[in-house]
Amino acid sequence: MISIVPGEMTTQKLHGYLQSAVGPRPIAFASTVDKDGNPNLSPFSFFNLFSSNPPVLIFSPSRRVRDNTIKHTLINADATREVVINVVNYDIVQQASLSSTEYADGVNEFVKSGLTAIASDLVKPYRVAESPVQFECKVNEIISLGNEGGAGNLIICEVLKMHISEEILDENGNIDQHKIDLVSRLGANWYSRSNMGLFEVPKPLTTLGIGVDAIPEKILKSPVFNGNDFGMLGNVEALPTPEEVAIFVKEDFEVKGVLSSDDEQKQHELAKEYIDKNEVLSAWKVLLAKRV
Repeated sequence: MISIVPGEMTTQKLHGYLQSAVGPRPIAFASTVDKDGNPNLSPFSFFNLFSSNPPVLIFSPSRRVRDNTIKHTLINADATREVVINVVNYDIVQQASLSSTEYADGVNEFVKSGLTAIASDLVKPYRVAESPVQFECKVNEIISLGNEGGAGNLIICEVLKMHISEEILDENGNIDQHKIDLVSRLGANWYSRSNMGLFEVPKPLTTLGIGVDAIPEKILKSPVFNGNDFGMLGNVEALPTPEEVAIFVKEDFEVKGVLSSDDEQKQHELAKEYIDKNEVLSAWKVLLAKRV
């Protein structure tokens, strides 16, 4: 057994050990607005329920380990004292991950992730329509745990109103744990799906995904793809070039056959097969190839 004394290794290494050892952790998909009303959306896995009377949730937007900067969510929560916490189920996990990309200040993560912003009843931040449970909260207190990279900031939120989708309720009106299909966070790229077990969601930290808003409308309207597919397609740093697409088509006889059939749905179905194999750039090459 190895023994670790905090401070005797890099924060980044310790951070990785902590995240891998303490889990699975529920995910707070936090929606805030800045002082001018501009929306922000980001997931946080340092999160849990701490009281039911009053109902209190706490999540922690930590200072970034690599450069000690703070996140827009923390700035907004401190300025407005309001937040909406949306739960993350399997149906939106890829889009939630995409929203964690560090877009510039003022970029709307609802738009980038392809999720739907709906007005709250009691607070200014928007709710995520696709989330099965949404909590409108006031911020009671923010507790800083330190000033160095990796230090947490406990945002203590009191629930003012809770919204529950009827689709996840059982015959007695209770939340059905199979229907809600929650996901939780582990170390590295690992997540856990309550119904199924472990899976990975690669997330770039030093690059920016193009976003769901960069996906052509005809693809977004295709019945073949779901929200997770769009999240994966939007998580690439750049689209393949026409030259890369041409080489891919030339070397893949199945793609050639689909393109010659002049059937757009078959083209989408083939791209979906690549997405399911986590070969997202190949999926994009199929989608960008021109039918003959």
